[in-house]
Amino acid sequence: MPRATVTSKGQITLPKDIRMHLGVGAGDRVEFRINPDGTVIVTPQSGSARRLFGFLGRPDLTGISVEAMDSAVSDALANDLQRTRGEL
Repeated sequence: MPRATVTSKGQITLPKDIRMHLGVGAGDRVEFRINPDGTVIVTPQSGSARRLFGFLGRPDLTGISVEAMDSAVSDALANDLQRTRGEL
């Protein structure tokens, strides 16, 4: 059974097998819930950013420049303004 020692500052280091089981690493958060019977439940509060690596990447798509993004946003805003004024 994994064990941890509480430091003088009240901190613990989660044992490696517990971190692996929870899927957490440095900078991730965990939540502690105390049950009425006194047991404590530890759950990851949010997923690790490491799990998202490559999630949005699509090799078949190429990036666009900041200028192209700015232009697209400007065009959309201009269209919205015309639509709200009833010019479209």
